[in-house]
Amino acid sequence: MSSVLDLVREELRDFAGYASARSQKLDGEIWLNANEAPLANPGDADGRCRRYPAPQPPELQSALAALYEVDPGQLLIGRGSDEAIDLLVRALCVAGRDAVLATPPVFGMYAVSARLQGAALVEVPLVDGPEGFGVDVDAVRTTALARNAKLVFLCSPSNPTGGLVPLADVAALATALNGRALVVVDEAYVEFADAPSATTLLGVHDNLVVLRTLSKAHALAAARIGVAIGHPDLIAVLRRCQAPYPVPTPCADLALAGLSPAALEVTRARIAETIAERDALAAALALTSGVRRVYPSAGNYLLVHFEDADCAFGALLAAGIVVRDQRAAPQLGDALRISLGTPAQNARVLATLQSLETAA
Repeated sequence: MSSVLDLVREELRDFAGYASARSQKLDGEIWLNANEAPLANPGDADGRCRRYPAPQPPELQSALAALYEVDPGQLLIGRGSDEAIDLLVRALCVAGRDAVLATPPVFGMYAVSARLQGAALVEVPLVDGPEGFGVDVDAVRTTALARNAKLVFLCSPSNPTGGLVPLADVAALATALNGRALVVVDEAYVEFADAPSATTLLGVHDNLVVLRTLSKAHALAAARIGVAIGHPDLIAVLRRCQAPYPVPTPCADLALAGLSPAALEVTRARIAETIAERDALAAALALTSGVRRVYPSAGNYLLVHFEDADCAFGALLAAGIVVRDQRAAPQLGDALRISLGTPAQNARVLATLQSLETAA
């Protein structure tokens, strides 16, 4: 019977990794085992940074497991989703042999991590249809099998296009690729979507990993807290491959504060406001002269095709508004990605773009 560990590089399946001073289960009154300074830095008022942090802070691990409704043993905390992506590629892909599959236009870190590991990048482009960009599931399956892909990255909601990958398609791919590839669902923006998480499939598919982050909906981008959620055996391997002390103590403390019941209540209200603002701005932009198409979005951003994207980008910049220029991405030659801001900021975006019609 196949195991998810069969997908891990053979030399890493029993890899012990680095045993840091904090990884040992010891207790004492005077800690002299990590060559730490005996006194705090003058700039460290509360002395939190003198000691190395726990490799996986247990309180934060429990809070995140509760948030995502998974077991703590299924969860690895790292430096944003970026570290999880890199760890997965390094742990599974043999340089020069294995491949990574991505679905452009999409988040660029999948390709970057593949290149750094010497893994081939295989691309199955998203299909631009009447309902927006979508994944060609049949093409992903056949290409992954034909091109020896060890990792299949699905971004849902997809960045920058905003589309969701239906859970039925995720499950079908995981089934078809069982024993051949790991399906990784990047859910950095899923809080803004009216859809269940792929974590609901983990009990059935051991070759599935879900990525989540506190950077977006929880407004903690600078804290760099992301997680990989998957089969406990695979998570244990990733922990052994991870550099020591990935989560700084101030970041862990900030994340815990941001996951308190009171903070989560505020976050939920802000998510609802962002969704309402997204839908209102999308409707208004669709009626704005010079806008060719506003794509449906399940994220906190809108992908917009313009008749003259250069003019729109320049006008927004002149108004002090910085948006993401997507024109270098495949299929997005005249597109900009606009993140949702406050209601006042969104109104300013709309007014600036509507002023182009008046000027014309």
